[in-house]
Amino acid sequence: MLDIRQMRYFVALAETLHFGRAAQRLHISQPPLSRQISALEKELGVSLLERHSRHATLTHAGRRFLDDARIVLASFDQACKNARLAQRGELGELSIGFMMHAAHTVLPSLARRYMARHPQVHLQLREVIPGTLADATLTGRFDAAIMFDPGPMRGLEAHTIHREHLCLALHADHPLASHALIRAADLKGEDLIATPAEVAPKLWEAISGYCRSGGFEPSVKLEVQLQQTIVSLVAEDLGVALVPQSMHKLGIANVLFRELDDAPMIEHVLVWQPGNLNPALRPFLAAAGIDQPKGHVPVNP
Repeated sequence: MLDIRQMRYFVALAETLHFGRAAQRLHISQPPLSRQISALEKELGVSLLERHSRHATLTHAGRRFLDDARIVLASFDQACKNARLAQRGELGELSIGFMMHAAHTVLPSLARRYMARHPQVHLQLREVIPGTLADATLTGRFDAAIMFDPGPMRGLEAHTIHREHLCLALHADHPLASHALIRAADLKGEDLIATPAEVAPKLWEAISGYCRSGGFEPSVKLEVQLQQTIVSLVAEDLGVALVPQSMHKLGIANVLFRELDDAPMIEHVLVWQPGNLNPALRPFLAAAGIDQPKGHVPVNP
């Protein structure tokens, strides 16, 4: 049977047309080279070379085999390289789910860093409803996901990759719009638009805790999963909302954002299955600042 070694020997000989120089290039002695070329011709059933006392010339079949052998060897070498790249996580596919809010915070810079370091990995970014991210990562739809901190999750590791304060989003005509700083007590009696507790428990905990610090229980008028939808509803004067500060980037008309006194902090986390075998995942975790992918360890806010 033909093997890659015989092809390499033949290409070296065809490029030098001299058994001695070809053997020297291959770091072998001349007799084994001659035997392998003869075995190759026997296996093919054709003469590849015309042998002379001091040199060799290619036959018509030899010239054609040289062209094809070079293609085969290049493909084989690339296959070997691809296997090594894939093992190191530098080739393949990586699927990342994210809540839309992450597109206004950490996702663009994280994707840019990863793609710059690993351009041969096909990075798939999928925006989905926040409440589905944990299950989609557990079931393997996503290799990892970016979401609000959901608290302890069985089967998933989590790492904080972004922190920001909450602020108040309100209609431009709202009476509190004239205030530069909003205190918790100022929100008493206001109708809130918020994400359901079961979708983002830590976010709801921060919102409700802030209201209680002002001496009242929050009154939620509308529950919506997406932060941008919440801000759009505020624009219709359907209530006010405590949202991450980065929501001001949306630039929705008739909505103002006001700083909160002693504003609570909300975290984005990157979650993944610790048993995920995709080699492209670990470099993505490293790009997010996760050197040891175990546990919930804070990184730079």
